[in-house]
Amino acid sequence: MYSVFLWRKGFRKDNHINYLIILVGCAFHTISLMERGFSLNRCPVHNLYEAVSFIAWTISATFLVIGLMPRLKFVGVFASPILFCTGVFALALGINEKPGVEPDFSMPLVSPHAALVMLAYGAYGLSAIAGGMFLTQEHDLKFHKARAILSMLPPIQKLEILVSRLMLAGQILMTAGMSLTPFLLLEKYEQLFVADLKTIWAIFVWVMYTVLYLSHWKFAIGGRRLAWGTVLAFAFVMLTFWGVNLLSGIHTPQ
Repeated sequence: MYSVFLWRKGFRKDNHINYLIILVGCAFHTISLMERGFSLNRCPVHNLYEAVSFIAWTISATFLVIGLMPRLKFVGVFASPILFCTGVFALALGINEKPGVEPDFSMPLVSPHAALVMLAYGAYGLSAIAGGMFLTQEHDLKFHKARAILSMLPPIQKLEILVSRLMLAGQILMTAGMSLTPFLLLEKYEQLFVADLKTIWAIFVWVMYTVLYLSHWKFAIGGRRLAWGTVLAFAFVMLTFWGVNLLSGIHTPQ
């Protein structure tokens, strides 16, 4: 609600209150993840609820770091609705547990693999948030020049750099996480590749972000197109993540 207030004010008011609200929420979120992790003795990412919760925690924790820079505090205004919606989604749909299925912790590489991939999704989410900030600032420059001048949002040039760097961080994390997949499959199925829906989907997501980043790096595709690309790419990830996870025989065994 406070983020909506700041949005309507045209980002002309500093948002220390919004930062503190997210800080308190992240503190409780961290305690929740730690207690769940200690109860399992593993990184708590073994079901859909925990995966969504871990992505939200990554976004909020990273914001608390970059939000220390005055001109990037408004990342929280864009992040808050996403964090709220993902939290409600995870809780309201009853995806906290899958009855009759116990997490399999027999393979030590599962936790780092899952954690790296979830961190990558968090970086993708932050890249999309920066993209949303870019589109807002560009819109104000085009139609509300006075509001853009008075706005406390960063210049669009810096936002474009932020979008590309967060996307690159996501690609590095995703590549590191996916590099462990063949070892996990070899240990459990004695194969280097299994045609599982979630695995194929993850490869597609990696290729999609690779093409997006290379288009920016090699062919100088940036600005509005890059911003929209990151926003739409992350929207695709969040809208399809839960479905492919539930249909995956490896990640959600029957």
